[in-house]
Amino acid sequence: MKIALLGYGKMGKTIEKLALEKDHSVVFKSMSETSEGNFEEAEVAIEFSSPEAAVENISKALKAGIPIVSGTTGWLENYSEIVKLCENRNGSFIYASNFSVGVNLFFSINEYAAKLMTKWKEYNVSVEEIHHLQKKDAPSGTAITIAEGILKFTDKKNWKLDASEENSLNITAKREEDVKGTHIVSYDSSIDTISLKHEAHSREGFALGAILAAEFLKDKKGIFTMKDVLGLTI
Repeated sequence: MKIALLGYGKMGKTIEKLALEKDHSVVFKSMSETSEGNFEEAEVAIEFSSPEAAVENISKALKAGIPIVSGTTGWLENYSEIVKLCENRNGSFIYASNFSVGVNLFFSINEYAAKLMTKWKEYNVSVEEIHHLQKKDAPSGTAITIAEGILKFTDKKNWKLDASEENSLNITAKREEDVKGTHIVSYDSSIDTISLKHEAHSREGFALGAILAAEFLKDKKGIFTMKDVLGLTI
């Protein structure tokens, strides 16, 4: 599989390393100001850039007819615009707030737990996320996906960052040195606490999941999710 890397930071470099180990090739890579290789030669693009660059990068691939996998967070106010472009171009697109197989299993476990907890109103649910100091967006896209999974099964109307309101799901975001990504869902009552936790140990899980998504998407048309890639249902 011939891959274009749109964004060549820490994640892009990790994806390149693992893709080459899987006998794929990287035919194009772009940084913020420079690029190398032939973009048109790519069979699929993997995009991990910045919130400011994501829409332009994704649009570039869709307009070129190249299937694209995007893991950049913080741009979702433009998601409907990208969906429309993909549909108009008969393109191929996967966005995920987190491509880790473990995290996507966690998403499904989280939704199942939220469904089980629906009738137990004495438990108050909250989400906590911890990331490295360089992470720009807060809360993380992963925390938002977790919150959205919970909101399907609660009376809470929305999620809010660092705000304890009765009708809102509270997300706490922390930034600490060299944390790859930790997410905790807590159900608290006066009697006990039930917690679900996912802790990433390296970037390789994210990179491997993105490569799996690219392999899945390469010869398909449409808009997919990691649930499609991994065959996850609850």
